[in-house]
Amino acid sequence: MKKKTRKYIFVVGGVISGVGKGVTTSSIGKILQSHGYRVTAMKIDPYVNVDAGTMNPTEHGEVFVLKDGDETDQDMGNYERFLETSLTRDSYMTTGRVYLSVIQKERALTYKGKCVQVVPHIPYEVIDRINHAVDKANAEIVIIEVGGTVGEYENILFLETARMLKIKNPDDVLFAIVSYLPTPSKVGEMKTKPTQHAVRALNSVGIQPDFIIARSDVALDEKRKEKIALFCNVIPESVISAPDVDSIYDVPVNFEKDKLGEKILRRLKLKSKGKNEGWKEWERFARKAHSVKDEVRIAVVGKYFDTGDFILSDSYLSVIEALKYSAIHQGKKAKLVWLSSSTFESLPATVSSNPSGANRRRQAGKNPPLAGLEEFDGILVPGGFGSRGIEGNLNVIRFAREHKIPYFGICYGMQLAVIEYARNVLGYKDATSREIDPKSKHLIVDIMEGQKENLEKGNLGGSMRLGAYEAVLEKGTIARTAYGVDKIVERHRHRFEVNPTYIEELEEKGLVFSGRSPSGTLMEIAELPTSVHPFFLGTQFHPEFEARPLHPHPVFSAFIKAVIARGKNTK
Repeated sequence: MKKKTRKYIFVVGGVISGVGKGVTTSSIGKILQSHGYRVTAMKIDPYVNVDAGTMNPTEHGEVFVLKDGDETDQDMGNYERFLETSLTRDSYMTTGRVYLSVIQKERALTYKGKCVQVVPHIPYEVIDRINHAVDKANAEIVIIEVGGTVGEYENILFLETARMLKIKNPDDVLFAIVSYLPTPSKVGEMKTKPTQHAVRALNSVGIQPDFIIARSDVALDEKRKEKIALFCNVIPESVISAPDVDSIYDVPVNFEKDKLGEKILRRLKLKSKGKNEGWKEWERFARKAHSVKDEVRIAVVGKYFDTGDFILSDSYLSVIEALKYSAIHQGKKAKLVWLSSSTFESLPATVSSNPSGANRRRQAGKNPPLAGLEEFDGILVPGGFGSRGIEGNLNVIRFAREHKIPYFGICYGMQLAVIEYARNVLGYKDATSREIDPKSKHLIVDIMEGQKENLEKGNLGGSMRLGAYEAVLEKGTIARTAYGVDKIVERHRHRFEVNPTYIEELEEKGLVFSGRSPSGTLMEIAELPTSVHPFFLGTQFHPEFEARPLHPHPVFSAFIKAVIARGKNTK
């Protein structure tokens, strides 16, 4: 029986972090997929963390949850969105995960008494994991992003893994380095020297890149291409210009202008199977993303924006992209404004309940900052943990509910919507979550029974309710209308739930739990009837993880439609 040939593409970064390795990996995958190949993608993070679940989002960005519950780096979300697929925990590894596995094998005598060493046993473990992921995905080509930047101590072992794999499979392994070419404002010339040093650092660990993806403010000219080629030991055609673009969904289209797909296939000794319909659909989406001009303004009120003097919107990357997809498909551009929840703490809502557009603008000037929310077509409160900024969130939610502004709460955003309702409609002024104040008399949101032991023992990593779970929808609700089906499967990441003790009372006062677990014990979606509010809905799960560029998520689309309607009515 003929052995399956696997092709491996390693993507590494040079000069700076955040240079675009994840988008490059996703784009290469999309291109090769469009040429008819079965493709999968993997991320290797150099952190000692076993997974991304315990990392601070303001430092590391969003934690992306896979269907099987693995808490991973945000780049895994890019892979899923570009490749229109669902990946598994086999496609994600960290230094901590690899070392833990090797140590556990050593303890179980898997190595049969051998002296277990960093080299070669760690690289062998990484290779085994790569091949296992390829087999599980039934892929012909795997693209592996190596986290960090070339020259860092942390990722040397993973580069050694790639080198070893290349030695054994010279025709099946390809390397691409995504490197930054700065144009200092006072110099006025694009500089290639940092990329030359990055390539030499890669050479120093025994790897010669096949392609240099040149990230820059503007497109590379031929002179820079030739200079990079000369000093980095590649042909000019292997230097691919990757200038800044308005949309990351333009990146694969731009790469194909340089025929990157054909060049990669040629290097791997493969032939194109012809561009498929999926590629044409992608091009149409990318064009439409540019053509929409009419904006809808949405306030995203979150906890994880501030990082020093900068705003890190990557904390909510999947939410942002999901809003964009639904808006684009509705012929609109989502104009997102980041607002820190702490801004709105201890501030009463003072504007009239149904002002005209002109009055809205006048009142916004008189009563900042809550009154300023009237200027938005919709408000979204995403997930989070802890007590910081929560009173601000509750003030915002009350304002959205009382002033009929479309509101969408995700995970913590749903829990806080229920707490706000209990405080201001049921009259329980101390209503809260055990996460915020465990001593409160009215714990509207409480710890899940199965989570109590984890908290007591400090077993916090990877122990939440994680991954895909079913929910049953109630007919005649916003949720049921949006999905168009009675049963759904969505991804979760939480430890607390709406307290069943208060469900009946909340429902009597008008709150509708339109989605529940199959057993009926866990509240998955809370909403208000459209006769009361145009759109007021929260989900305990994270629908953003299932949103795709070509297939926007139905709940996000329902929210955007309500946002558009408000924009029309208030102009």
